[in-house]
Amino acid sequence: MTTQDRENADDQRSTLKVLETNRLILRRLSTEDADFIFELVNEPSWLRFIGDKGVRSIPDARDYILKGPVASYERFGFGLYLVELKENGTPIGICGLIKRESLKDVDIGFAFLPKFWGNGYAYESASAVMAYGKSALGLNRIVAVTTPDNHSSIKVLEKLGFRFEQMVRLSVDATEIKLLAHDESV
Repeated sequence: MTTQDRENADDQRSTLKVLETNRLILRRLSTEDADFIFELVNEPSWLRFIGDKGVRSIPDARDYILKGPVASYERFGFGLYLVELKENGTPIGICGLIKRESLKDVDIGFAFLPKFWGNGYAYESASAVMAYGKSALGLNRIVAVTTPDNHSSIKVLEKLGFRFEQMVRLSVDATEIKLLAHDESV
């Protein structure tokens, strides 16, 4: 990669940047992130706790990005963002806000490659997304959904101030999952 190529890539990343924390950059996903998304959505932990999204190839990953996050940015002005290390631009996970037809409220979601677990990145990125949801989008109530056995995510959500509300199904044939809420309007 030439210096010019690196500068162009840095310029593109900065135009997609939404949030920045001490250690992380959260930016909009683009089809350039297909390799990373392909790896993430096929991780055993993703498949266990989030589910199989049917992404079997890099073209499938590009399609997933366009029909999911990019469509959400266009429709709602927010979505899932790529989380990368500020020091070197390494993509480590995703975190952002999702508006599902099956839920009344906007929910927060996050997923990280297992080699980056245990460093506080989920909490750090989710805290930034929560603050953004409140200040930029006016959201006083944000929910989260997770499988009952995803103890690590539940721990992060509770640390963020989420409390269990009820068991829900995202579709008629789906298994029940936990719905937690962070409600500042109460």
